[in-house]
Amino acid sequence: MPSLSGSAEHYRTLFESMDEGFCIIEFVDGPHGPLSDYVHVEANAAYERNAGLMNVIGMRVRDLVGDEADGWVDTYGTVLKTGQPIRFQREIMETGHHIEVSAYRVGTGAENQVAVLFKDVSARVEAERVARELNETLEARIAQALAEREEAEAALRQAQKMEAVGQLTGGLAHDFNNLLAGISGAFEMIGTRLAQGRTSDVERYLSAGQGAARRATALTHRLLAFSRRQNLSPKPLVVNALLQDLAELVRRTVGPAIHVETIAASGLWATLVDDNQLENALLNLCINARDAMPDGGTITIETANRWIDARTAAEHRLEPGQYVTICTSDTGTGIEKENIERVFDPFFTTKPIGQGTGLGLSMVYGFARQSHGHVRIYSEIGQGTMVCIYLPRHDGPADEVQPADKGTASAPRTGETVIVIDDEPMVRMLMVDALEDLGYACLEASDGPSGLKLLEITPEIDLLVTDVGLPGGLNGRQVAEAARMLRPGLRILFVTGYAENAVLNHGHIERGMEVLTKPFAVEELGRRVTALMQQPGD
Repeated sequence: MPSLSGSAEHYRTLFESMDEGFCIIEFVDGPHGPLSDYVHVEANAAYERNAGLMNVIGMRVRDLVGDEADGWVDTYGTVLKTGQPIRFQREIMETGHHIEVSAYRVGTGAENQVAVLFKDVSARVEAERVARELNETLEARIAQALAEREEAEAALRQAQKMEAVGQLTGGLAHDFNNLLAGISGAFEMIGTRLAQGRTSDVERYLSAGQGAARRATALTHRLLAFSRRQNLSPKPLVVNALLQDLAELVRRTVGPAIHVETIAASGLWATLVDDNQLENALLNLCINARDAMPDGGTITIETANRWIDARTAAEHRLEPGQYVTICTSDTGTGIEKENIERVFDPFFTTKPIGQGTGLGLSMVYGFARQSHGHVRIYSEIGQGTMVCIYLPRHDGPADEVQPADKGTASAPRTGETVIVIDDEPMVRMLMVDALEDLGYACLEASDGPSGLKLLEITPEIDLLVTDVGLPGGLNGRQVAEAARMLRPGLRILFVTGYAENAVLNHGHIERGMEVLTKPFAVEELGRRVTALMQQPGD
């Protein structure tokens, strides 16, 4: 059994080797009355490390910490009086140390002593303070970070916008200059040959000028599709109904070296889409596929039903749900990975100069987005490319696809009156002359108010042909609404150089109304007017 002296030495060693500070204080009478002060009767070596106070044995608390002594006396005095141990955390103001304290009475209280065990938690307190400050300023820092990010994104968008504008205007200038050179050159040669009396060459120059004009029209329509401002006439449609005629058109376009096949999904859902623009988009994709297969190959046009989940929809800025897909795939050369992200940019093309405008895929992209859908492209070098158009499912019956009427405009008409409103004199003249050649009586006006006055004073009006963008305070839509108040059910043909969707109520036009996009063939004007005249009027 160890001796008493050995045990005392053992406990003294433990006492001095403790990491926590430890002391025994004894209450004594002080300047404020009995037991109003205390003296340190024992303290271990860790006391100084944890409290920051040196040589405390024999020292009164009022001599060690001055004005803050009353707080310590009151706290430990309560332990002495009640015998209840306490735990608390407090800062020693004299040294700046934050300590976590356990205190309990020694014996019965007759000794007037309290044992105190404590450790320095200043590092933890500082970390908590920093955390509080971070939390308090988190909202402000997040707002600042978001503002900085938005500013950076705005600067990036502006840079991309300026790059796109430069690319767009450069490409437009190049292509339209070529087309205008063909048109103006043809007119000049026609004038020269007429002055020379050599009329035999006029037909050749007319054909050249008309060809350039048609290419300019196609370029404009592609540009409008890219910018999502083309006018669409969406109708409920099961796309499978288009496949047979589309495949035949593609075969005639791509030539005999390309095999064209279709895969029509059974039970395909309907979608709300402009069938003519969809055919145009798919034909563009098939022409691109043909160009990627110079030695021949296979083009596949395939339809399917697809579910888009929330995650995938968010990635492509779509609504989750059901979609109809129309995919064209080829067995061609494929697209380099670094070009995949750029293929929908305007005027970007991998074809040699002069062999492509670079608007084909951007037109397809614009058409799909304007139809509330999306386009995805997959490609592997040497394996081929697949482009898929996603269109939202339409709940409701689909319209039957009617074959396009490619016949003559109409037989000459008599006794029917048309008002033509357009602020461009040359366009107005051409429309009036073309309609008069078809036998219609024509009235004309250069703005909306003038056109409405003609409607008021002319008893019999069968059709209103109006430009959408008109001067004089009334646009074409407003003129049409006022005209129908005067004559309910009046047939109306809107003519526009671009699709003013806001003016045309985002493509939702009423019965007895049609939209014709400039530039248009005179024959197409006649066909559209004839179709409207065949509808019941007022």
